[in-house]
Amino acid sequence: DLMTVETRAVSGDEAEIRLDRWFRRHFPQATQGVVQRLCRTGQIRIDGKRAGADTRLLPGQSVRVPPLPPPAAVKPAPALPSPAAAAEVAGLVLYRDDQLFVLNKPPGLPTQGGPGIKRHLDAMLDGLRDGGADRPRLVHRLDRETSGVLVVARTPGVAARLAASWRTRAVEKVYWAVVVGRP
Repeated sequence: DLMTVETRAVSGDEAEIRLDRWFRRHFPQATQGVVQRLCRTGQIRIDGKRAGADTRLLPGQSVRVPPLPPPAAVKPAPALPSPAAAAEVAGLVLYRDDQLFVLNKPPGLPTQGGPGIKRHLDAMLDGLRDGGADRPRLVHRLDRETSGVLVVARTPGVAARLAASWRTRAVEKVYWAVVVGRP
């Protein structure tokens, strides 16, 4: 019902996710602008207190969900990667466990799409799903021409925790460059 207020608990796997991202995951019809306005006017609350769209959530917190605007025209689901793209991304896996994948990103393959970019790693990640409900998520990026190790989370909660590691510089990154002559 579009006119009722509901309360939802944050799950353990949603720890450290930003409120706006949590909201759009559960209520895809809520645009970023709608979520920001509802936070600004105090209609979205966490444990009864006002919160900003950038607030990071903790497991067990209670999110107040106000009445939302009706969903706009539903966008079609993104197409699954072709079998060739799924095989290509599976061939990049260096390590996998129940929380993440570690990929060997080759040079020339963009990490994410953009204007004029049709083939990119993010579009291929559904090929790593292994039947899981969650779509694998990029945790960080590498430039198109940069090769290297890329970490991909299996769930939103793992993605948020890993992203926090990058944000707080808890992850040590090492860059190597091959040069000719003296730079």
